[in-house]
Amino acid sequence: MKQDKLSTEVITSSLAMLEGWKLEDDGVAIAKSFRFKTFASAFAFMTEAAQAAERLNHHPEWFNVYDKVDVRLTTHSAGGVTALDFRLAEAMEKAARAR
Repeated sequence: MKQDKLSTEVITSSLAMLEGWKLEDDGVAIAKSFRFKTFASAFAFMTEAAQAAERLNHHPEWFNVYDKVDVRLTTHSAGGVTALDFRLAEAMEKAARAR
């Protein structure tokens, strides 16, 4: 399903509902750094987030070192941020809260 790129105004208002997420300087992605108590908790978060990504058929750009997971979400086919990025961000928030 084709995703439409969101306007900066829609992105900004949607980000207000997600704690800690920001629009990257390039304007084509949203990002957040998650911190966990342990590496195992970070990895459990990534596992749950990966399952959500598979269900959505939308995959994050991410980087993990010990208890930190840096996430960047964009929809390459749309050339920017779409509703799909926010759906995955919400799933990641849920996964993080479970840790």
